[in-house]
Amino acid sequence: MAILNTNALAVTLGHPLFSDLNLTISKGNRIGLVARNGSGKSTLLSCLAGEFDQTSGDITRTRGLRIGHVKQDLPPEALSCTMYEWVLAALPPEQADYESWRVDVVLGDLSVPYEFQHKWLADLSGGWQRMALLAAAWVNEPGLLLLDEPTNHLDLHRIALLQNWMAALPGDLPVIMTSHDRAFLDAVTNCTLFLRPEQSRFFALPYSAARAALEETDAADARRFANDLNKAQQLRKQAAKLKNVGINSGSDLLLTKTRQLTERADRMEAAAKPAHTERSAGDIKLSNSGTHARALITLDDVDVKTPDGRLLYKTGKKWISPGDRVVLLGTNGTGKTRLVRMIARALGGEDTGIKCALSAVAAYSDQHLSQLSDRDTPMRAVTRTFDIGDQRARGVLAGAGVSYQMQDTQIGALSGGQKARLAMLVLRLQNPNFYLLDEPTNHLDIEGQEALEDELIAHDTSCLLVSHDRSFLRHVGSRFWCIHGQKLEEVDGPEAFLSSEMQPR
Repeated sequence: MAILNTNALAVTLGHPLFSDLNLTISKGNRIGLVARNGSGKSTLLSCLAGEFDQTSGDITRTRGLRIGHVKQDLPPEALSCTMYEWVLAALPPEQADYESWRVDVVLGDLSVPYEFQHKWLADLSGGWQRMALLAAAWVNEPGLLLLDEPTNHLDLHRIALLQNWMAALPGDLPVIMTSHDRAFLDAVTNCTLFLRPEQSRFFALPYSAARAALEETDAADARRFANDLNKAQQLRKQAAKLKNVGINSGSDLLLTKTRQLTERADRMEAAAKPAHTERSAGDIKLSNSGTHARALITLDDVDVKTPDGRLLYKTGKKWISPGDRVVLLGTNGTGKTRLVRMIARALGGEDTGIKCALSAVAAYSDQHLSQLSDRDTPMRAVTRTFDIGDQRARGVLAGAGVSYQMQDTQIGALSGGQKARLAMLVLRLQNPNFYLLDEPTNHLDIEGQEALEDELIAHDTSCLLVSHDRSFLRHVGSRFWCIHGQKLEEVDGPEAFLSSEMQPR
């Protein structure tokens, strides 16, 4: 049963985000909404929720349909509330007085610890803030749930809890979600909408299967377009031959036939639709300056401690050689980022007990992209640090997805995806032979994640990385270190760790 329909829906904000979108949302649909950064996913969800006016087209909703819309960020006024207060305030006033038990049920279903329920939202992590948004949307029992990047800021265990929570939702509840987490989309969706400026595509398949179907469809479109143009070209050749014969023989019939063939070729070319070509959000390219060192990083049973000196674990004897792509695994709070920062400081010359090859040239990016200053501009970030002229700087910035108009504005005004691509550009310009990457796929769309994967592998790049993205670490990793108790152990692969993290506790 259809609960919402769109007819020729379009939104233009400077340029078309999407157009001629015809979508039917029926009970039981779990739709993954996929597109590159900045292409209108959040805008479409806002349109469906009735919070943003489309440029053209119509949206028809069933009478009385309640829509729960979980946005990416908390509104500022929520920061002065506790999680419990924020969810309770989502209930209509007449219900909040005598049905506050609904809040307890929803927060319990989402496995939110009691002490977190009564903390100020301003003091909670981004992951727990997302739980508050989700609970506030669900407490009213909506008939349609819209989720905008629900896995942002969540560790693997919380992603598993979210997957299990979604699996326990009523089977006929339709859900539309945006996400850059490919494994999550495969686990929780049964349909996929690829949003495009033109020719958006819908498949009744989860993400990976839908992606394969999309590639086949695009390839068929490309063949059809080439075939149509070829047929039109053949008609023009026939028309040219007949025209010569008609002129030489003085035959009006042949000249009429020539005109008819030419008109058919014109109509065929006008009707031919070119295959879709995705406009990139910006290139991600890395470099590898190479080294003859046998080991770039050597850990000789180093102690990894908390800031107050408590031992987290000992590394044992480990090393990272040229070409090693080491993935660091461990639950939240076990000290993954501590080790990454210790290596970064050692590469900077600080004595942390970690040995670094003299030829090691490192590029470090943390999960908050703190190597970029929000008050700086992209042009200053590039030209002040690297010996390249203004013209080349503007060219490489444009190639990384930072438009000419944005190159002299503050980095804080860039989108998350633009910041992530700028950060990768700054790393490349350092011409490193070793990368330290802490959650590098944060803010990157699927296109960007795959580009980063390809670059790391194609250049035989040496790196140590931390990631909660299961698809990314499976594709990139060539070695895996896992924190078990107070030891850092090398393991054959990530699957045992991922399986344990995805289990309920």
